Amino acid sequence: MADRNELRLSGTGGQGLILAGIIMADAAIRDGRNSIQSQSYGPEARGGASRSEVIIGDDEIDYPKVSKPDVLLVMSQEACDKFATDFERDGVMIVDTTYVHTLPDVEGVIYKLPISMTARDEIGKEMVANVVALGVIARITGVVSREALTEALLSRIPKGTEDLNRKALEAGWSLVEKELH
Repeated sequence: MADRNELRLSGTGGQGLILAGIIMADAAIRDGRNSIQSQSYGPEARGGASRSEVIIGDDEIDYPKVSKPDVLLVMSQEACDKFATDFERDGVMIVDTTYVHTLPDVEGVIYKLPISMTARDEIGKEMVANVVALGVIARITGVVSREALTEALLSRIPKGTEDLNRKALEAGWSLVEKELH
């Protein structure tokens, strides 16, 4: 993608988007780029609004906040309603159609994919929808390499869940192939 990318991963608390942002930032560093990750979530531990923001760049990153993301993931209707109109005109929006059913009129490229449903139906655990989403983002945008993303993922997950998470990452990659090509 570009010399600098601003990503916002948004949904609800409990979907693992903070960890997904950390993994994405780690993957960028493994690819030899600079990155910074920040997060914000509502007062509820689960169910409230949640977002993780990642800036990836070839140059030094002097401001740690995303102003207008060029990559926006929305995994809940609330996140979509809150953030969908706040991304770059020529940006990429990735929508989890499992939970997002209404989109505002926005400019940009929109990918509608059943991310959480894929995690539930193909992997057997919806809790890995965040990892499916990482595979989707990497495949659509190319913002990090598949190899770096896999390494970052495997370094940050609980021991004993490697196979499950590898399958989830591959399911995200394959979902893009299946749905869009």
